[in-house]
Amino acid sequence: MQCRLCDSDRILSVLDLGASPPSQSLLPAEALDAPEPTYPLHLRLCESCLLLQIPALITSEDTFTEYAYFSSYSDSWVEHAKSYVDETARRLRLGQRSFVVEVASNDGYLLKHVQAKGIPCLGIEPSVNVGAAARELGVPTRTAFLDEEEAASVRAEHGPADLVIANNVYAHIPNLREFTRALRGLMCDDGWLSIEVHYALNLVAFGQFDTIYHEHFQYYTVFSAMLALAEGGLTLVDVEMLSTHGGSIRLWARPEGAARRPSERVTEALCVERAAGLHDVDGYVQLRGRTEAIRHEFLTFLLECKRNRKRVVAYGAPAKGNTLLNYCGIHSDLIEYTVDRNPYKHGCFTPGTRIPIHDPARIDVDKPDVVVVLPWNLESELTAQLSHVAEWGGQLVYPLPTLHSADLHATQPSREAETLR
Repeated sequence: MQCRLCDSDRILSVLDLGASPPSQSLLPAEALDAPEPTYPLHLRLCESCLLLQIPALITSEDTFTEYAYFSSYSDSWVEHAKSYVDETARRLRLGQRSFVVEVASNDGYLLKHVQAKGIPCLGIEPSVNVGAAARELGVPTRTAFLDEEEAASVRAEHGPADLVIANNVYAHIPNLREFTRALRGLMCDDGWLSIEVHYALNLVAFGQFDTIYHEHFQYYTVFSAMLALAEGGLTLVDVEMLSTHGGSIRLWARPEGAARRPSERVTEALCVERAAGLHDVDGYVQLRGRTEAIRHEFLTFLLECKRNRKRVVAYGAPAKGNTLLNYCGIHSDLIEYTVDRNPYKHGCFTPGTRIPIHDPARIDVDKPDVVVVLPWNLESELTAQLSHVAEWGGQLVYPLPTLHSADLHATQPSREAETLR
């Protein structure tokens, strides 16, 4: 394996999660008796540029042509997108003469807020089904994977963008250097690029190993992101720390000719990373021990539930949940089923572990003893949504960053409030 950023062959093993199927490859019932391909899931570190990465064993076309993830099913994520649009429109003074492009625009969850402000925009979304949902909302969307040719085509048809948004896509690109050049190709010479991506510091420091899956080809610190952006002629000028996805960074970059000196927040982030040992190889090896400890604790809990004849189900069928289930070897003997708000997933089974996926209403009917929440990064939102589990004495459990139960009584609405909803 060579580093996809700097071509170095000085690659260090950080965490081997074994072999598992792609985390978004949900199984229909008719596929349960067919062979299921699995691939090594092995996180490595380039000792030269310190980019965390896994081998590109699947293609983007395998994953994103038909996609199971619709952003709009997370209320908190839609609100996050609206706040971002409001703040960015003010910050960059975007208006009717501006042009905004979002790469991997999903179902229009963000650009609909751009449109509401009267700002011309365009989404570039590779997934046919998800892009169709965006167009149904009236959000102009091209069905395409972004590369330099596509960037040139968009620019020729619409002109250069004042702002390019790339949220939760910069990790999904195996051809990192070409993709970064394509982002630059969409922008005007004094434009802005905004990227949101899960923060590798949180991954390592808190053992967030379930964010590792085959569709995530690389994992960024601010330091490694600066190097990646520079490959496309872009300079990092600011960074924000976000709470989304268990801790993310929002990177602000500009073309080299328009970039000013990086903000103090960039300097502070680099200092924090250095203090955490992430500007040196040794800082990354701690992830292995933390990951093993989380697995042992979670399995011990589930086996104890089994011993006490407690009925255990899960909430959510996210990609991260499938990494957790496969690494821990959890099947329907320990978690009977899971539920998800996305109807696209109903009637399917989780890849590898083959746990059935149902509508969330199933939980209210069965009243299980324990509900394990797989999208633990949405704890505040989902604890409020699932507070009624307390009505039958149920327990709401989050497996990460440490195994814990939610305090459902603190979020339980009054009967009067329930009537008003």
